Amino acid sequence: MLIEYIVGLSGLIAAGLFIYGLKAMSSPVTAVTGIMTAGYGMVIVIAAAFLNLFHVSPSAQPHLTVNITLAVIALVLGCVWAGRAGRKVQMTAMPQMVALFNGMGGGSAAALAADSLLANHPASGLHLSITIIGALIGSISLTGSVIAWAKLDGRINKPLRFTGQRIFNGLIFLAALVLGGLAVMNYGTPAGILPIILFFAAALVFGVCMTLPIGGADMPVVISLYNAFTGLAVGLEGYVTDDPALMIAGMVVGSAGTLLTVLMAKAMNRSLTNVLFSNFGDASGSSKGPEGEMKSVEPGDAATSMKYSSSVIIVPGYGLAVAQAQQKLFEFVKILMADGIDVKFAMHPVAGRMPGHMNVLLAEAGVPYDMIYDMDDINENFASTDVALIIGANDVVNPEALTDKSSPIYGMPILNAYKAHQVFVIKRGAGTGYSGVQNPLFFQENTTMVYGDAQGVLSKMVEAVKALGNA
Repeated sequence: MLIEYIVGLSGLIAAGLFIYGLKAMSSPVTAVTGIMTAGYGMVIVIAAAFLNLFHVSPSAQPHLTVNITLAVIALVLGCVWAGRAGRKVQMTAMPQMVALFNGMGGGSAAALAADSLLANHPASGLHLSITIIGALIGSISLTGSVIAWAKLDGRINKPLRFTGQRIFNGLIFLAALVLGGLAVMNYGTPAGILPIILFFAAALVFGVCMTLPIGGADMPVVISLYNAFTGLAVGLEGYVTDDPALMIAGMVVGSAGTLLTVLMAKAMNRSLTNVLFSNFGDASGSSKGPEGEMKSVEPGDAATSMKYSSSVIIVPGYGLAVAQAQQKLFEFVKILMADGIDVKFAMHPVAGRMPGHMNVLLAEAGVPYDMIYDMDDINENFASTDVALIIGANDVVNPEALTDKSSPIYGMPILNAYKAHQVFVIKRGAGTGYSGVQNPLFFQENTTMVYGDAQGVLSKMVEAVKALGNA
């Protein structure tokens, strides 16, 4: 009785820590504290889970040693793998790690559902139905997240599309629903085992098929969506197992992920169905773009221009992460600020390869939070800014989204960098962005390209402004 009371109380305490931690993560200032707080909640949940292993019926006592052994092995493997990955991961690979870890959460919920179904745990028809729904969502999140990881990691370079694909995917999803229904109707009988196995197979396959046709440019929204799926699946399975920590944490994560997904889709001026079922985001797009010639200068000339300006707005993009140049960028910024130049960072909601990717990148370099501005807060400042410096960004500053109704990105809100008096673009080449759409900004009279890897270019810029200071 005492163990049952302690386990129940620990679940509520952990749930409270999860909620507080998630709330703290809403601000960069308190984000680290929030992560640590939620981590303490997870430690409490794990400890309670081990304690609960001793609260079993006499008939289950022979399995106690086996259960504890398996739990310890799983805990050690998970901690070693996650700890090593977290310490070694480069910022460029952070989206892949987030996608993969999120998939593990969905897979855990699906595994919990599978155990409940095969062991005849659900006590009522309602619990059984919820178990099936949670299993479906968790399975889709698992395989969908793995495909998202493969796309972000470059292992799958192009969307896989074929004629009749939506009908094919719809039939797989329908098959999963039918098999889930058969599993419910034949639950507890020998005839119910096969539908359960086929149900999980169909759900896992659907997660793959659902994600394969989505283009790489939409992966930030997809990752956010699968995060919501994982939270929802965990919450549903928490209800089935009567675990308040799983219920509360799962529903909070699910609702937060859903809200983030909606906000990101809104930031692209697209519906979620358009993200999931359109052909946008194909890096092999056929957009010809504007005609003309891009002007270019050496890094030192661009740095000199910024050195003698009064205001600079920097727009970071994925190219900054690829080059791992955030530290060198902030070194350059600090030199400009020492000369009294007003420097700000402009952040687009879908910049990078995952939600908040650029914010994390700048925080790693030590950029103060009050220098980073959201799109809505800074867009009106571009028109009065001397220099806009774009580093590895393309689609989020493409004015075609405002003017060309035939463009696949038409209607997407952008950072108005094109309005600055002078625009410098650090870019490795003259190619298109991740969406495959050419950017007319690069051909404007007030725009000059600075070709090269961001790390190398910024290093030369730092040398140039230091030389000016010593002259």
